[in-house]
Amino acid sequence: MTALTAQRRPRHRAVPDAPPTRRPLIRPGAGQHRSAGPVAYAILIVAVLVSAFPFYWTIVAATRPNSDLSKVPPSLLPGGRLNANVHAVLDQADIGKALVNSLIVSGSVTVGVVLCSTLAGFAFAKLRFRGRGALLALTVGTMMIPPQLGVIPLFMTVAELHWTNQLQAVILPGLVSAFGVFFMRQYLVQSLPDELIEAGRVDGASHARIFWSIVVPIARPGMAVLAMLTFMASWNDFFWPIVALTSQNPTVQVALRQLGGGYVHDQSVIMTGTLLGTLPVLVVFGVLGRQIVGGIMQGAVKG
Repeated sequence: MTALTAQRRPRHRAVPDAPPTRRPLIRPGAGQHRSAGPVAYAILIVAVLVSAFPFYWTIVAATRPNSDLSKVPPSLLPGGRLNANVHAVLDQADIGKALVNSLIVSGSVTVGVVLCSTLAGFAFAKLRFRGRGALLALTVGTMMIPPQLGVIPLFMTVAELHWTNQLQAVILPGLVSAFGVFFMRQYLVQSLPDELIEAGRVDGASHARIFWSIVVPIARPGMAVLAMLTFMASWNDFFWPIVALTSQNPTVQVALRQLGGGYVHDQSVIMTGTLLGTLPVLVVFGVLGRQIVGGIMQGAVKG
């Protein structure tokens, strides 16, 4: 009886497990534009005004006489004395030659730093060779040494080469930057896939062909950011140019030192020279601005 009951008892089939639920790949609300509130706009407006006011005050001071700058309250609107102040700047310093020298120095240093840093960054990021970690640590460690410690041996070397008061004395020491090497190495580690390099090697490309055809197009936003930072640092450098150069062959920062001399400093002339020295930096930023923003956005998306 028990055997018959067991035979007639229906067998329960095993129910397959339900497939695990997958999380949606797109987050809720992704792709939707969120409008900023009034507090965010107010903070942005205040930040823009605070950042732009020094440049605006430079324009105001460059277009007014020195007596107007000492008034209380001072005039906050541009005047009509820009031409006279420009002529005063040209009479007191060879600002034209200084601008040309600064363009030559900053342009040469920028090209050298970007090229050498991209090459070294590619080697440290994607190539495998003995001592790579030690060399990278040594390169980054040089950033901790104050540049003032090397002024005396550097000047002795320049004097031995008879480069005193010549532009190569300012150009050659700045052609390589430890910060640029580290910056490009970090950028290429995140932006350059290993598969592209392997594909180039499979096709028979050399390291030079891989660098110019694969690495440089990908590294272009990072190179633009590094070029902007290097150009600004070289353009604003004062310490080493004042040591290596004289007033007969100055850069912009050395020439500005000659302005507004006398018992009472003419602040309007100094501000006019500062305005003339700032314009090339604004032009370079306008040219490289799109690449800089593209590099920042690319890094934000990858992060």
